[in-house]
Amino acid sequence: MRRYQTKTAIITGAVLFLFRPLFLPAIRPAFAAPLSNDVGGILQSAQHEFDLGNYAAAIKTLQSAVALNSASAEAYYWLGRSYYEIRDYDNAITQGEKAVAVDVKNSLYHQWLARAYGGKADRDRSFFLAKKVKKELEEAVRLNPSNIEARLDLEDFCINAPWIVGGNKDEARDQVDAISALDPIDGHVARANFDLQGIKRPDLAETEYRQILSSKPARLEPYFEAITFFQKQNDLPGMQTAIDGAAQVNAKDSRVLYFQAVDWVLSGSEPVRAEEYLKSYLASTPERSDWPPHAAAREWLGRLYESQGKRAEAAEQYRAALQLEPGRKEAMARLQKLEKTSP
Repeated sequence: MRRYQTKTAIITGAVLFLFRPLFLPAIRPAFAAPLSNDVGGILQSAQHEFDLGNYAAAIKTLQSAVALNSASAEAYYWLGRSYYEIRDYDNAITQGEKAVAVDVKNSLYHQWLARAYGGKADRDRSFFLAKKVKKELEEAVRLNPSNIEARLDLEDFCINAPWIVGGNKDEARDQVDAISALDPIDGHVARANFDLQGIKRPDLAETEYRQILSSKPARLEPYFEAITFFQKQNDLPGMQTAIDGAAQVNAKDSRVLYFQAVDWVLSGSEPVRAEEYLKSYLASTPERSDWPPHAAAREWLGRLYESQGKRAEAAEQYRAALQLEPGRKEAMARLQKLEKTSP
């Protein structure tokens, strides 16, 4: 989806494929004309709760919408999205399947049903569900060939999934070409992903990201993709260049401030402002799958405190990160090291 969970890995035994919800804009269909004004108002209230990160409240509100109109595909879609955010993939699938049953020609509904299948495939290590992911993504692309997010998801799947469930690098390359024809910037993102994941050529991926930065896109998401790449390559000048580009689009966006704080932690500069930005991110943003996770912000705070010799504070942040996401290997390793060397 890629997009957040910085890139969400869906692993099923030998299966490994990536979605990109992290850096793409929120996908929100316009509200269709409701069968009753009451249902329309309920859906708007639910979307507001969703945007605030109050997913439990959104689910409750949406359930009342379904009670009024059991044929509302949009209500089922938002129920599925809400359950997905709290990682209740069983209910996300149930509601996503209902949305698709009511509105079988909606590309977006098929795309998010694929993501729900992917979450459950990861949890249950299911090849059967992994095959469903590709089927739904292919249907999303067939229904709307201009759905770039679905094409990016399909590219990720085809690159990283084994052939037994539908992985195919030639098909991934086809998606890169199709995306490039639709939007040059997203085409660079797609080709960089293929270069990095498909043929293991970070040098070629860097060329694509440099072209993105030189193109100066007017939206934030391509910059975030570049920032993440340069961070993983430990290229702090490249990372800062991408951050500066994002700041030209919206310097006050919480994600821009988050990534700036990460850069400062890595470079060892501006510790006071880095702490301020990370704490602000935790306090002011909801936990959502397409934004940097709060667990990551906690881990970066821990690394900041550790660099300052604040061992107790660092350990506290690592524990908080692991409570949110028990599988964070770096946080676990750093916490264990601190505990072993405690006086």
